[in-house]
Amino acid sequence: MKFYEYGDKNLPSIMLIHGAGWSYWLYLQEARLLQHKYHVILPVIDGHGEEAEVPYTSTEEIASQLLDYIDHNNDGKLFALSGVSLGGQIAIELLSRRANLAEKAIIESGLCIPQPALLKYSLFVYKHFGKWMFSKKFNQWALTMLPKQMHLPDDIAKLYLRDIPAVKVATMNRVFYTYYKYELKDSLKNSQSDIIYWYGSKEMKCIKASGALFQATVKNCQLIELPGYRHSEISAYHPEEWVERAEAFFNH
Repeated sequence: MKFYEYGDKNLPSIMLIHGAGWSYWLYLQEARLLQHKYHVILPVIDGHGEEAEVPYTSTEEIASQLLDYIDHNNDGKLFALSGVSLGGQIAIELLSRRANLAEKAIIESGLCIPQPALLKYSLFVYKHFGKWMFSKKFNQWALTMLPKQMHLPDDIAKLYLRDIPAVKVATMNRVFYTYYKYELKDSLKNSQSDIIYWYGSKEMKCIKASGALFQATVKNCQLIELPGYRHSEISAYHPEEWVERAEAFFNH
């Protein structure tokens, strides 16, 4: 697993975990905005980006690798932890593993209720259309079709078009298989972190339900709906708002 780091290592450390199919650059704009106040760590999950040749295993295995990194590089603790979608689920697993892992945590749209029907649907769609959906040509077209407020900066769009087509069929199948089967661990209730769970008002019902279950399970958790936003939209396309909200939470 590869890690990108921004800011002085003596500053409070924040780890931001990207979602499925994307890579560290999903949070690159946030890292650039935060690096003067924080040491920002952006992992590249196995099977993604420059780690596309490394087989993806599971949410739990990725969490183990990240804990190993935190133990060896950050004395076993972070100031803050965040993740979106698959990255949000991984962050949930990390909080389940270690009660005092982070002072603050932002979970964005982390699924934590098994979805067998969505698993079957996703495997079917990707089997028949996955190569096309992850092709460079399709994604070049898709980027131009996004609303203006969701356009990626040129340097990140370039990384997007480099890395998305590199994702393998086996990687996405394994992501689907483990992502849609994940359940909250009982140990999560012991978390000492101050947590917020974000979800967009235009997300699937299972994400909203996951947020409600997460809040019911964890003490010190605030559930926040982002009006008008779709899945992962704030982190991917509205970095200034993400940072503004995050810093208000960090300083609270």
